[in-house]
Amino acid sequence: MVSDQGMARRRRRRLSPSEKYEIYVGLLTGDFTQREAAEKYGVDRSTVVHAVRTAKQGALEALASSVPGRPGQSAEAAALAAARAEIDRLRATVAEQAIALHLHEGKARWD
Repeated sequence: MVSDQGMARRRRRRLSPSEKYEIYVGLLTGDFTQREAAEKYGVDRSTVVHAVRTAKQGALEALASSVPGRPGQSAEAAALAAARAEIDRLRATVAEQAIALHLHEGKARWD
């Protein structure tokens, strides 16, 4: 039989953003392995893997949105700006079509 102590699970621990960053940098520099990081911070290895994956994705997104000579813009802000430009373009097209229709058909009489 397995004792209750052997079955006891570690209580879930939430890592702070600075701890996640320390893990990310430590793994990049080779200071420790994923297993060593998990033991050091008292979390499961999957937590370490997820934190590193998230940090890498965030860094890639920040670098992708960075354009020399311009302030950085998030992917969401860029998508919102593009959507607003499309709305303005469509609004202008509808106005042009309404004017053309009015000129073509003329003003209806009110009889």
